[in-house]
Amino acid sequence: MADATREVTDLAELKARYERLRLLHEVSTVIHSTLEPHRALELIVSEAVKVMRATSGSIVIVNPTTGFLEIQASVGLSPDGVNLKLRVGEGITGWVARTGKAARVGDVRTDPRYIRARDHVISELAVPFEIAEGRGVLNVDSDRADAFTEADEQLLRDLAIQASSVIRNTWLYEQIRIKARWFEALFNVGQTITSTLNLDDALKVITRQACELMSAKMCSLLMLDESREWLDLRASYGAGPAYIKKPRLSVAESALGTVVRRRKPLQIPNVQASSHYQNIEIARRENLISLLSVPLLFRDQTIGALSVYTAQSHSFSNEEVRVLAALAQLSGIAIEKARLYERIVDMEEQLRNNEKLSALGLLAAEVAHEIRNPLTVIKMLFHSLDLQFEADDPRTRDVEVMREKMEHLNKIVEQILDFARSADPTFAPVSVNAVVEDLGLLTRHKLTNQNIELIRKLDAKQPQVMADGTQLEQVFLNLTLNAVEAMPDGGSLTIATRALEAADPDSAPRVQIEFRDTGHGMTQAQCDKIFKSLLTTTKRKGAGLGLAIVSRIIQAHHGTIEVKSRKNRGSTFTITLPAAAN
Repeated sequence: MADATREVTDLAELKARYERLRLLHEVSTVIHSTLEPHRALELIVSEAVKVMRATSGSIVIVNPTTGFLEIQASVGLSPDGVNLKLRVGEGITGWVARTGKAARVGDVRTDPRYIRARDHVISELAVPFEIAEGRGVLNVDSDRADAFTEADEQLLRDLAIQASSVIRNTWLYEQIRIKARWFEALFNVGQTITSTLNLDDALKVITRQACELMSAKMCSLLMLDESREWLDLRASYGAGPAYIKKPRLSVAESALGTVVRRRKPLQIPNVQASSHYQNIEIARRENLISLLSVPLLFRDQTIGALSVYTAQSHSFSNEEVRVLAALAQLSGIAIEKARLYERIVDMEEQLRNNEKLSALGLLAAEVAHEIRNPLTVIKMLFHSLDLQFEADDPRTRDVEVMREKMEHLNKIVEQILDFARSADPTFAPVSVNAVVEDLGLLTRHKLTNQNIELIRKLDAKQPQVMADGTQLEQVFLNLTLNAVEAMPDGGSLTIATRALEAADPDSAPRVQIEFRDTGHGMTQAQCDKIFKSLLTTTKRKGAGLGLAIVSRIIQAHHGTIEVKSRKNRGSTFTITLPAAAN
């Protein structure tokens, strides 16, 4: 009889274990059917309520930032119950979260720990589970007294173990998905902002992309002024009129000024209630709540601050801080690139003005010489005529006027020659390779826009030349711009330098510079005229020096310039200059 009873008991236990395993398998299949975190939590709760034959249930996880227990998913709870927040240790759920032990209460009305989350609850069963971020609680309730058995508790424990695995996996997947989206967004942002050359356009792109990347309500970019004592709003995205018109911020006294001074990120959970944040009224009017601000750095120098604001209370994670800091780093590079481009444009304009002054001086010299020669002949002939008339003869006054005007004209010629002498080169040792490198920096954007590849073949061992560095740079710039005009559909420009041995023991070594393009080329007749006088050469298109002026500068440097060209086969200009003495 005892054996029969034991067999019946064993069979019942086996059936109960089988049933528990079957239920766990079914639940596992359901809760592993999604990788979306919130949906996974909802499935866990709904399956727990169904398996436990409960009336309501919830998953509660400790918020590591606030320290409160927050309901992440629930079934059968009212809105007030869902929004209920408990500290660790409060209520039965809080007790489970603090102790790590399960709680099975047959009648919550007799348990002093209970805090009501739903009317008519009598029984409660809560079990803990562990996740990477801390501890959670899986909780089920019933309107019946003593609704949950010891077997139910074991089953819910097993379910909680599976739930913790699902939560970890879905959260890990979500983190990877978010990181992938961030990396993709940062890559796109990097491409966008580094391809923008205008500073104001670059700043607008930065603020827009930061707002979208961080899912923020508003983004602002403040930059230091020249005194480095004030932060000025340079760009914003999502900002209203009140924020845009707000006064500039003091670096020494403002919250965002600490970001610049300390060069560290700053978080403010609620700017509307922060004593450190200026312009609280503007924040309330614009509905700005949480702030994250990171410094804008370039070459270890702080240049401003990039800030994002949310419309709801938000605690920015370490990952979000790193993402915004990475964007700020890219932004610093883009800002300095835009500034550099603006300086290059200004420098190019200055060089063009210098070209015009040089051309004017050289042209004035040629004009003066062309006038001076016939003027000298006229003066000689006038004096040889020895025109003498009576004092009362009107021609006496005419002769005097003619003499005065010739002297006046001679003074004008002298003044022009004095002006032209200012264009004479000032010689000093110059590295031709350095001039070519500077030229590449100056013209790289123009060449890129014209789809022209710049190829430099520079002889590292070539000696310096005695030259006027500014005039030599003007010559190289003019030859480069001529090549650009000759290649409207793109092509390549090769600049090569090399040292030439002395032809004989009595001569000095020389340096050769070659400009070779793949443009439309010239006929032999055009090549023969290209270095002719400014006064006889047809005006060229563009604002360059003119190759006649280029030739005169090279002659003033005791060098030579030659051209070889074929129609539709490109042109090659070769300059030879004497090397500087060692």
